[in-house]
Amino acid sequence: MRVRFRGITEREVVLVEGPAGWGEFGPFVEYDDSEAADWLRSALESAWLPAPPPRRATVPVNATVPAVDPDRVPEVLARFPGARTAKVKVAERGQGLTQDLARVAAVRALVPEVRIDANGGWNVDEAVTALTALTADAPLQYAEQPCATVPELVEVRRRVPDVRIAADESIRRADDPMRVVRAGGADVAVVKVAPLGGIRRLLALADELAGHGVPVVVSSALESAVGMGAGLAAAAALPDLPFACGLGTGGLFAADVAAPRNPTAGALAPVAVVPDPAMIAELAVAPDRRRWWFERIRRTHALLG
Repeated sequence: MRVRFRGITEREVVLVEGPAGWGEFGPFVEYDDSEAADWLRSALESAWLPAPPPRRATVPVNATVPAVDPDRVPEVLARFPGARTAKVKVAERGQGLTQDLARVAAVRALVPEVRIDANGGWNVDEAVTALTALTADAPLQYAEQPCATVPELVEVRRRVPDVRIAADESIRRADDPMRVVRAGGADVAVVKVAPLGGIRRLLALADELAGHGVPVVVSSALESAVGMGAGLAAAAALPDLPFACGLGTGGLFAADVAAPRNPTAGALAPVAVVPDPAMIAELAVAPDRRRWWFERIRRTHALLG
């Protein structure tokens, strides 16, 4: 990766080829087998079943700005040509609100729409203070997962009614992804293909969310180009897509399993991705690490119903 993101500088995934194309199994290494099972279900769906018919030819994508210093913001945004929306990471461990404000200000100087993502890093009072400061001069499109728990999200939404609250971890890592919506803790739902168990499960959840008046944003779980292709296929198949999707994170990688695709006018087309054998050979892990992943697949597969 070009910069540290989500605490990592390298991303490990397994690519699976089937009769319908390629799938990707890439649960983060700290996830247990039960949580990884949906990621495997998603990989097998992509490899064995064709993508649903698209409803649009392109998918608008946002730029993603890690918790970098403000002077690095132009360099990061240059990897997302044409993007009119940027998601800015805030509440990074070891940093403070002053740094968040400076980073968001640097992004606002270059991109018209800004959303922030705290990954549950604030408590309620911290979130209220931060969101008040971050919206003092200009609105946010939304604040993604400002706090970790559903009750906290409900309280932040009550205390900062002018800021849309988006739920991410409270959906993708929840036994009941609708709980946060029923509790009144989300205006927007951030959904990801692999953690939900595949494109068809994502589309079913999006339909249920629409019945509660909650739009979805399809986002990345930091996948390779193959996994990103599944995200784009899901976004292209949605009936409504009011916000740019977080599916441009390929720009964060210095090397990937297929040739990089730069957005055109801030959008990407949903096309099937075929890995490049030369790139795979260059990125291949050592044999002992390969065995670790294969054993993980065997354990995880045994949990699939």
